[in-house]
Amino acid sequence: MVAPAFLDPAIAAQSTFRAVLNATARPGTVASLRQPLAAPRPLSAAAGAIALTLCDQDSPIWLDTGLRSSPAVVEWLRFHTGARIVDDSGVAAFAFVSATRELPPFDRFSLGTPEYPDRSTTIVLQVQSLRQGACFVLTGPGIRQEQRIQVASLADDMIERLAANRRLFPCGIDLLLATETEVMTLPRSARLARGDR
Repeated sequence: MVAPAFLDPAIAAQSTFRAVLNATARPGTVASLRQPLAAPRPLSAAAGAIALTLCDQDSPIWLDTGLRSSPAVVEWLRFHTGARIVDDSGVAAFAFVSATRELPPFDRFSLGTPEYPDRSTTIVLQVQSLRQGACFVLTGPGIRQEQRIQVASLADDMIERLAANRRLFPCGIDLLLATETEVMTLPRSARLARGDR
């Protein structure tokens, strides 16, 4: 039996979409996802809400090993979104990654093209916390001066990855960092640097 999705799909999807939109408009800020959701493990509730809101039959999904090895996650995503689960990360519209150590190099995903930069993969990366952990400074479009952030369990090489990603602009990957109840965006235009506590 497939686990349920949102209790009130229309209202929950609208609320989640607004939260993701606000987070995208203001990179580095934390947006709360307030709709209750019991996504199958190891998919986090926030990542599950994002999938239910943004994915459909026209947006292929790639899953990391941790998520792909869970039949409950695969069936839940297929049933509730209608999306295809693909083996080739290069054709995925969305990629869901349950652990930063499972995050492949960005060039294994679709980076878009100068004509169609929006055809790149959006990666939903699950992290332990967006309020504690390593300190970073985020700068770029949509950020007034700088935004100081803390992220627990972000990959050690993420600064280098995002720097290389930014050089591809307008192409490149956008990241949504998701905990159980919150989301933050690291868009392709952002610069990430180490910060002090």
